Amino acid sequence: MSAPRLHCLMVLSSAVEGVSAQSFIQAYTLASSNFSIQLASPHGKNVEYVQQDDNNRRWFNEFRSKASSNPIAFETVDSARYSALLIPSSPGAVHDLASNTELSQIVNHFIREKKPICAIGSGVAALCCVMSPDGKSWGFKTYSMTGPSVFELARTQEFSSLPVIVEDFIKDHGGQYNNSEMDAVHVIIDRHLITGQNAHSTLMAVQNLTLMCAQKLPHSPA
Repeated sequence: MSAPRLHCLMVLSSAVEGVSAQSFIQAYTLASSNFSIQLASPHGKNVEYVQQDDNNRRWFNEFRSKASSNPIAFETVDSARYSALLIPSSPGAVHDLASNTELSQIVNHFIREKKPICAIGSGVAALCCVMSPDGKSWGFKTYSMTGPSVFELARTQEFSSLPVIVEDFIKDHGGQYNNSEMDAVHVIIDRHLITGQNAHSTLMAVQNLTLMCAQKLPHSPA
């Protein structure tokens, strides 16, 4: 008898800065072989996949023809239905996910239930939304994690206007931040949280998400 197919909620930014095309394709392709995936974005808005090239543009043209490519709104998400939360690298995350109250409720559910969470590259900024009502306590304080380093972000044109610097936010709110050299594949696992430093870390991070969920499946007697 085959194992039940788990449901994974994939959170995407709908800001104009968008979602990394490379990270999304790798995350979606690998995760969809193991999970039933539901996309979600703020208010269910359409997603801009940035840094496309001729090869992945064809992939997106085919992908957008499917009904499953349309995200649902955070407000309609039933968090209890999902076994995993996946956030690909998203340059737009600092603008519309980092302080999103509806997303905060979803992520808080995963923290309480200790369900696997995987955030990659600039998508790690989405985790910043989990603040206490008084704004003094962060849901991931004491967690070890990675994300884009200041040096990686400093290469981008919008660095001076970023509302959140992930490395600084983690350190300032009680998290333990660690990074490798620029553009290196670097993944950190702490409890049920998996974080990848950059888009290059996507495959390694999602592979670990798959393994973590497999460990949580009830095993049938032989």
